[in-house]
Amino acid sequence: MGARPTDEPTPKAAPKLTVVGVLGELLITAGVVVMLFLGWYMWLDDIISGTEQQAAGVEVQQQLQQEWERSEAITERPAIDNGEPVVAEPAADGEVFATLIVPRFGADWVRPIAGGIDLSTVLNNRQIGVGHYPDTQMPGEMGNFAIAAHRTTFGAPFADIGELRVGDLIYVETADGWYEYGFRGLEYVWPTYVSVLEPVPREPSVEATDRFLTMTSCNPRFSSAERIIAYAVMENWYPRADGPPAAISGLVEAAGS
Repeated sequence: MGARPTDEPTPKAAPKLTVVGVLGELLITAGVVVMLFLGWYMWLDDIISGTEQQAAGVEVQQQLQQEWERSEAITERPAIDNGEPVVAEPAADGEVFATLIVPRFGADWVRPIAGGIDLSTVLNNRQIGVGHYPDTQMPGEMGNFAIAAHRTTFGAPFADIGELRVGDLIYVETADGWYEYGFRGLEYVWPTYVSVLEPVPREPSVEATDRFLTMTSCNPRFSSAERIIAYAVMENWYPRADGPPAAISGLVEAAGS
């Protein structure tokens, strides 16, 4: 007689662990951890840093306005022709000397501007984020007021630089007043094209007869292969004694209250 059949399954041998298999699982786990970190670094950290820079921008705006008002109470300023903007002395590296207001970036968008473009003290600083290129002109000065900020990471102040439209107004506020620039266009260049910082952008041998604002950042997003350049030209300026431009009066008054 043959053996009786049984319903019990034949036990299978347990899978053998191999070095390749273990290594593969470790790599997959490491990959997931890296992706989660990058997600936090690129997204959550931007939100946190951007919020801190915005808060710092409003706080700096309030403090600077109070200081500027006190200085005006002490020193009488001569009457200023609106056609001849006051030009301040360049600020030291890391010193906040102005605020940048870009309505296209948000109705209450404001960021501090400091001297220099050092990463640790300015561009990567959660309290600043926007830096002024040394050796370029100051706001209102004939030539090129050039500034830089990140497009991603560290608050990404210039995250929406590519959304600017011709005619958009951009404001720089200093102790002397508000400088109003009209956006003219975007350009994409290699990182080596430093001629965008010339008094007349891209024209090193031409004498400046206009007052430019040049905003620079990395392009494309999450890469530094290129630079995105936003050009603007000063259209007007408003002495502090006469009050802010109507377009941003609400923001300025809110900061001063």
